[in-house]
Parts: sequence; C-alpha cells; structure tokens
Amino acid sequence: MADVKTFVRNNNTATVICPACNTAKHISAEPYRFKKHAIKVRCRCGEIFTLRLDFRRHYRKLTSLPGTYSIITPAKTGGGIAHVRNISRGGIGFTVSGRHHLEKGLKIIVEFQLNDRNQTKLRKEGIIRSVKGNYIGCEFPKHDVVEKALGFYLQF
Repeated sequence: MADVKTFVRNNNTATVICPACNTAKHISAEPYRFKKHAIKVRCRCGEIFTLRLDFRRHYRKLTSLPGTYSIITPAKTGGGIAHVRNISRGGIGFTVSGRHHLEKGLKIIVEFQLNDRNQTKLRKEGIIRSVKGNYIGCEFPKHDVVEKALGFYLQF
C-alpha cells in the first residue's frame, strides 16, 4: 500500500493525487484537523493508499546542512555545532552532538550555509520550542523577515 503526503491549505482543503492513476481530487480536511492525520483512501481506479495530511503553516524542507548555534538568552551562555535537519519559513529543526544545555524557551542564533548555487550563508535568530534528546525544534520570531535566498531555496 502506497503512502501519500499532502499539505493542507489555510482554508482546510487539500489536493489528493492517486499514486496509481494520477487522478487529483480536492477534499476538505476539516474533519481530520484534531483527529487522525493518516487516513486510508480508495481511488475510483481501485487503488488503496494511505493519505497523510500535513497541517503545518509552512512547508518544511528536509536538509542536511552543517552549522553552529549560540545561546543569546541573558544569564545563559554556550553554543556548539548543529546539523540542520529541516527548515521552513517559520522555523528550523537541528540536531546537536554530545551533551547540551538547550531547553525550551531559550533564544538562540543558528548560523548555516544553504547548499544552493550561491552557497548562501544565513544567520537566524530563534526560540527553542521543543527538545527531544539531541533534536531541537526552533521557531523564528513572527516579525523575522524571510530572506529572498531562503524563500527561493524552499521552493525546490
């Protein structure tokens, strides 16, 4: 059984494309918002597949980029090497090696280089929203401007 992922738009609709016949259908994702995000679907061609609904506000691109982080919250210092695993317009997910003192609510700066044609260097401020072992989830401030290079990078 195939696994298909689709992004849910702001108006709670999603486009489902059958992996067998490429038939597209628009559906309402409202009934699944606070319940299941994975549903079994049968296309009119007879294909059965699992549909995974992604309710994120921004598309998240998987990456593998080296970088560094530093803590900027007053009364806390430190930093280290980061490995950027995913990035979106609204945040970043990265891993750190070894022991760390990162915790939810800290303000940090993450510096890394995109693997685009220009090897664009980015320096992004963020607030840590989740810590799961060595995986750190960070949100960019709402007022933060998305660099042109990052916006273009996320399209491909």
